[in-house]
Amino acid sequence: MKRRVLAANWKMNNGPTAAKAFMNAFLAGYAPRTDRTIIIFPPAVALTTVSSAAAERDDVLTGVQNIYWAEKGAFTGELSASMAGDAGASVVLVGHSERRHVFGETDAQCAKKCLAASRAKLTFILCVGETIAQREAGETERLVTRQLREGVSQTPNLISVDFLLAYEPVWAIGTGLTASAGDASAIHTVLRSELRQMIGTRGEEIPILYGGSVNTSNAATLLAAPEVDGLLVGGASVEATSWLTIAQT
Repeated sequence: MKRRVLAANWKMNNGPTAAKAFMNAFLAGYAPRTDRTIIIFPPAVALTTVSSAAAERDDVLTGVQNIYWAEKGAFTGELSASMAGDAGASVVLVGHSERRHVFGETDAQCAKKCLAASRAKLTFILCVGETIAQREAGETERLVTRQLREGVSQTPNLISVDFLLAYEPVWAIGTGLTASAGDASAIHTVLRSELRQMIGTRGEEIPILYGGSVNTSNAATLLAAPEVDGLLVGGASVEATSWLTIAQT
């Protein structure tokens, strides 16, 4: 049985002081469990705070919300994969809908970031998802499979690379709208089939998370849906009490 993966994306919330308080409260209330992995994605300035707090918990991983594909150089404001790893991250979020639609990140750039993460021995979570216009035009399946294939197109030996997928419909990010469990399951099934075509039986092992206005009220229903292996949570993960509830679901 796959381990359930529950990932908290704090976005631009919780600096070092708030992150320390969050981790103290969360870890005090969350006992280690063998059936799931927790990943916390703080903003970069709080990365070492979170990784230090979770240092003795192998069930709680620290991730970074974004990286740049170059190893080093004159790239003001950017963070390389090796720097993220040095600061305690073991997971990288790639292609989140806000990176794509607010900052203009392309599939080609996502591919470079996935490659950089794999070279640095970091696990990456590649995010895919459609806008409401694309959904209404019937383009969802074609779009998410293209984003998957192009996102990992530069990563060699994919069968042995540690990665996850996250389906996050753009129309459900921060809007309060959520794909139904059936809708999520249908797209996850499409992605699972695509993974099988790409990497054979290894495709059965890749966790596929759902993200998009997940909260304490709908987490259990979404997790019960076929092919939903976990959740990528935004706003409901910023506060320790609500995140603790979801993490224990």
